[in-house]
Order: sequence, then C-alpha cells, then structure tokens
Amino acid sequence: MTKLGAAGGGEPVPSRAVRIGALTAALLAACIAFQLNASMLSPALVTMARELSTDEATIGLSQTLFFTVAALFSLFLPRLSDIIGRRRVLTGMLVVMLIGSVVAALAVNVGMLFAGRIIQGVSGPVVPICLLMLRSEIADPRRYGAAFGLLTAVNGGIAGIDAVAGGVLATSFGFRSIFWVIAVVTAVAIVLVAVWGVESRPSSRVRMDWWGVLPLVVSIGALLMVIDEAGKLAAANWVGVGIGLMVSVVSFGMFWVLEQRITEPLVPTHLLRRRATWAVLLTTLLTLTGVFAVVNGLVVSIAQNHDAGFGMRADLASVVFLTPYALIGWLVGPFAGRLAPVFGYRRVLRIGLVGSIIAIVFMALVGVHSLPVLVVTTILIGICYAGIANIMLNGLGVVLSPPENPGILPGLNAGAFNLGAGLSFAALPALQVALASGGDGSGSSTAGYSAAILLGAAFTASALVVSFFIPKPSSAEISVPELVEPGATR
Repeated sequence: MTKLGAAGGGEPVPSRAVRIGALTAALLAACIAFQLNASMLSPALVTMARELSTDEATIGLSQTLFFTVAALFSLFLPRLSDIIGRRRVLTGMLVVMLIGSVVAALAVNVGMLFAGRIIQGVSGPVVPICLLMLRSEIADPRRYGAAFGLLTAVNGGIAGIDAVAGGVLATSFGFRSIFWVIAVVTAVAIVLVAVWGVESRPSSRVRMDWWGVLPLVVSIGALLMVIDEAGKLAAANWVGVGIGLMVSVVSFGMFWVLEQRITEPLVPTHLLRRRATWAVLLTTLLTLTGVFAVVNGLVVSIAQNHDAGFGMRADLASVVFLTPYALIGWLVGPFAGRLAPVFGYRRVLRIGLVGSIIAIVFMALVGVHSLPVLVVTTILIGICYAGIANIMLNGLGVVLSPPENPGILPGLNAGAFNLGAGLSFAALPALQVALASGGDGSGSSTAGYSAAILLGAAFTASALVVSFFIPKPSSAEISVPELVEPGATR
C-alpha cells in the first residue's frame, strides 16, 4: 500500500508498514550473511584441511580466530553505530565481511585463510546492530517482538540448511565454494541495507571513547584466549593461562579507572552496577556455559563414540542431531518473540530455561543410554534454548539498554554469549574426560557424559536463579489495559 507525496508531485511514497517490512527483509539478509560465516563451515573442516595440506586442529584455529575477533568487535561497534550511524556501520561491516570472504575463497595457504577469517570477524555485532535499528523504527512492542524473534532465530542456524549445504558444497566443489556463496549473499545484503536501511544516530553529538575501547578489548581478548587454552586440559600451557588471567584482570582495572575519569566514557561505571546490566550479562554467560557444549559438543561426541555411545558417522550425527535442533529453534523463535511483549520477556525466558534444564537432566540420566531419547531431548533443547531462551536473552540486551547509551548493553551481551560458549567447551568436556574410563576421554562408560551434562544443567539452573534479578522492561511490554480490545468490557 502506498500514499501520495505531500509536495504535490503525486509520486507514490511507501507506507510505514511497507518500509518496516523492507527494513526487516534487509536486516534479515544481513543476519543470514553473518550466520553463514558461523555455521556453514563446520562440516567442511576436514575438506579444508585436506585442500590446504594441513591438519584439522590448525583449521579449527581459523574458527577460533573468527569467533574471537567477532566477540572483540562486538564490544564497541554497537556503541560506535550510536554515534556515527547504524546503517553506516552495518554497511561497513558487511563490506568488510565481503572482502574477507573473497580473501578466504582465494586462499592458497593457511595464512591466507586465517587472514580472511580475521577480516570476516569484524562483522561480529551484525545481529545486535540490526536489533537496535529495528528498535528505533518499531514502536509497537508486539510488532517489534515478532520482528526481533525472526532475526534472532537465524542466530541459531538457518533451519539447519546452512550446515547441510556447507557439507554438500565442500564435497562437490571444494571449501572455496562456500566462501563464494557467503560473498554473494553478503553482496545482496549490502545492496538491500543500502536501499532499504534507515539511518539512526541516537548519540550523534557524543565522542567515541577509544581510550576505553583499548583496555576493554585487551581484557576480554586475553580472557577468551585463556578459556581456549584451558580447554586443552593436559596439553594446555598453564603458565600462559596464568599470565593471560593477570593481563585480563589488570586491563579491566585500567578500563574501570579510565571510565571514571573520561567525560564521555564507553561504558559509564554506574551502568555496570545496574541490575539491568549485570543480571542480563550474567544470565547470558551462565546459560551459554550450561547449554552450548551440551548440544554442540557432548551430544555429537557420544553419538560418534563407539565404546560409550552409538558409533554414528560424523555426517550422520550432524543430520540427526544438529539439523533438527537448528530447524526447530528457527521455527519457534518468531513465536517466542511475538509472545514476549504480551507475557513478559522475563517470564518467557524462564519458561525456556526451565524447559532446557528438564531436557538436559533427562538427557543426562536417560538419553545417554537411549538414542531415541537423546534425539528427543536434543530437539527439546532446540525448542527451549535455541527457540526461546536465546531469543529472549538477545531481546533483553536491547530493550533494557539505557536510552543514553543504547548500543553498549547489546555489545557487552554479545561478548557474554562468546565467553559463555568458550567456558562451556572448557568446563563440560573437561569433566567428561576426567570421569571417562582411564581418564583419556575414550571411556567405555557413560558416566563422564552424564556428569558433564548434569554440570550443564547446574549452570543453566544458576542462570534461572540470576534471571529473577533482571528488571522488567516496561517500555517493551504491553500493559493489561492495552490487551483489551476497544469497546470491550472488563
């Protein structure tokens, strides 16, 4: 539907509904382009190692580099977008992602692949910035909930199709074809954002606090490397882990002191003391620590374990477990987003957390012994975590962000997602290996898997407890009178 321009030219001007629809489509394309970087390459790691004449561990490092850089840029680019323009920053990130995709597609050695993945990592905060752009344009809580649910659902995988397509492309055309597909999708997203994107600069008169960015990035970067190194267990360099922890703590101390002295700080320290800040970040951290490695690590491991598990091939395990998990999360996400403004973001989040805890406990006690139960509980986690809790955590990071500094909480929340995922892979598999028969991880019993999965349930239960400290996002929820139809009686 269109309307005539007011200037007398008679030129059709798109209605607001059409513009919001176009904006949502453009932002969805941007989120899909980023998600392909995160998930499409997972089934192609073996092919990449073979074609670049290296081993899987080295290729796995390229994934670590991508996620680490994505986490670090997520800390400050959302705030920069508040200052210089969200559409400008989003478009810039997509252009950088396109360049990185081309570099990786042309890679003739591991170093060139690493360079491409590092460049792609700059696009880390695509989803938070897209959610902020939607928030500034959609005033109706119900419409915003449906739109943010659609965008955030992509964050868990594009209905599982991305992983399957990555495997098919790698097998048929080589790993470089995956990067070319990512490049094409990114190019389309750039055009759509440039044409349909809406600029917003809520902090246009504020200076960017680059002095605060530096120690914060060093602190979180050191912590991410510590977590990754500690996850190697016996092979870890524990002296390096200790040094990394010291660097992280000292850098954060410098950051705290600087933020108290700078006139326009990146993160005013009083904001970090708000329940809306620390409760959201801690809930996200604990949830990811509890859930992420359960599905993406332990479930896939026991499915392939010939002694304690079910002896499945790697590709079959992905199809049986990861694809349904991503698909169900992708389908449920938009509905969860629509329900959040009506039933409350916190209530929907807790429903997702409680469901995840129940599914994880049942998986630990029964699923490790039964393949059908393991599949069903994985799907339930897909519904409760990927489709509900994950959506709410992303949404709360936006709707609870302070109006004077709207980009900072989504950015810090993105960092909490990455820290939680890293901690999950450091803690849960470590317990599984420690309790496996012989202590070498090959175990002939399920005791290690059960204990590690139960540890995940404990972390998730802790997240549930902390979630009760999250304040109500009143401006993003519909009050009782608004739910009553005009003319109806109460």
